[in-house]
Amino acid sequence: QDGFHDTWNIIGIASNPTAQIYIYDRYGKLLKQLSPLGPGWDGTYNGNPMPSSDYWFQVIYDEDEVEKEFKGHFTLKR
Repeated sequence: QDGFHDTWNIIGIASNPTAQIYIYDRYGKLLKQLSPLGPGWDGTYNGNPMPSSDYWFQVIYDEDEVEKEFKGHFTLKR
């Protein structure tokens, strides 16, 4: 919350506005569903800040009318 990189989102997927982005904790609990056109994830769950840790994401999108999926992870630092 220092004004730099305060939210997480996937850059470059805004051209596919129907894409669905999901963020999970290390136990597989769904924390947030994002829109590629939205502001992104602010690192909170139910209004409470999540700890510094690794988080996983899943993106479901259409490419040439074929549904595709991409998974990866990132680190939230506080």
